Amino acid sequence: MTGTNLMRAAVLYGREDVRIETMPVPEVGPGEVRIRIEAALTCGTDVKVFRRGYHAQMLQPPARFGHELAGVIDAVGSDVTVWRVGQRVVAANSAPCRECFYCRKNRPELCEDLLFMNGAYAEYITVPARIVEQNLLEVPESLPIEQAAMAEPLACVVYGMEDSPVQAGETVIVLGLGPIGLMFVRLCKLAGARVLAAGRHGERLSLAARLGADIVFNENSTSNLADALRAETEGGRGADMVIECVGRPEVWELAISLARKAGRVSLFGGCPANTSIKVDTQRVHYDEITLKGTFHHTPATVRRALELIASGDVPAGDFIQRRADLQELPEVLAELASGCGGVKTAILAS
Repeated sequence: MTGTNLMRAAVLYGREDVRIETMPVPEVGPGEVRIRIEAALTCGTDVKVFRRGYHAQMLQPPARFGHELAGVIDAVGSDVTVWRVGQRVVAANSAPCRECFYCRKNRPELCEDLLFMNGAYAEYITVPARIVEQNLLEVPESLPIEQAAMAEPLACVVYGMEDSPVQAGETVIVLGLGPIGLMFVRLCKLAGARVLAAGRHGERLSLAARLGADIVFNENSTSNLADALRAETEGGRGADMVIECVGRPEVWELAISLARKAGRVSLFGGCPANTSIKVDTQRVHYDEITLKGTFHHTPATVRRALELIASGDVPAGDFIQRRADLQELPEVLAELASGCGGVKTAILAS
């Protein structure tokens, strides 16, 4: 910590412009808690935001940055009775209103007043009352605090699996082996699927195999990825399920092309704003292909994600491959944006 009432925090100003600044430690209002952040994790979304300079849903610059965090409660506001100073906790980055049209339809991820929280790359963060009420969880004593910080992205993948279920014995193709793609590999394997995984980086390809991928394809050394993937499906027909975890229009199109008749395609990776894809309408219609977009997480999947990490079913420690001080964050993000670096880096502020 820089001083009694001051702290360091990362602020996003635009494309590839993140600065570590000194600012006042945030106050704590009614219903809120303040967390001394022990670890914040880098993720694919943060790298995309770093490259693009914004996130259409979560933040517009200048803004505090980062959203995967875990730490220790440092202060509690009035009206807080469940939580106490000193508890180890993980906070998700949002909470629904529970009152709007979509919340009443039990689609909280589409809440019309979804409250987002950013600012994980910092020494302290104050958690809004709505998130305290719905998406603040205690971390089991047996679980390393930095591993608990992975609950938020895993919650998105848990929701993706609920939204587009995978059945035992099915063949699933996972495109993209960033943190999200690797989590999908693990959950698909836990569901009993045969998993074909495609990515570019050796370290991530190796991790995909350790997490359960049956066949791993290196895009850099595969002359025709679509043909190679299709050849590993029954009769070359295509996969029962294809999960796109890259977030580029051309990969969305590839994903659709890899589904068999009556296959499903989970378009999970978020593409840049104002982009579009070409879809073969005859194939979608006559081959009865299901295209499904999936966004974010729910309070229920946040809890399930923490359970999966705490049980060891999802080995979060395998994803966290390096550690760096908060001051190094701009360099870490630049390295990740260039395609280098480990799967996840734990950013340590204290």
